[in-house]
Amino acid sequence: MGKDTVFVYSYSGAANSEVQAIRKKYLREESKLDELKRLDREVQEAGTLLSLVLGIGGALVFGLGLCMAMDVIGGGTIPGVLIGIIGAAGMIAAYPVGSKKQSKAKAELTPRILQLTEDLMSGNTQNQ
Repeated sequence: MGKDTVFVYSYSGAANSEVQAIRKKYLREESKLDELKRLDREVQEAGTLLSLVLGIGGALVFGLGLCMAMDVIGGGTIPGVLIGIIGAAGMIAAYPVGSKKQSKAKAELTPRILQLTEDLMSGNTQNQ
């Protein structure tokens, strides 16, 4: 080290904690509580998108059939009624299909969720 070498060091606790918070977001290490919350959210949201697609799609098809049956857009009464029945079937199927998918996700994730809750309630704080 010569005379021209200069060391500049500054420490800021606030900056360090901000850097650590950003670093933590990208490390992909989640605590057991975070994993439990994520798995619970996955179970609760399973089937929601499929139900929405079936319900909204069915409503749109039903509306198309209704418009056709009333000769608003043409096509005739019989084809309109048939298309309306298909749309109604889509709307009716939305809830059972979503429930089935949620039940399947619940069955798959229940063992891990129960293990995590047992670990957290017993005080096993490893990776918490």
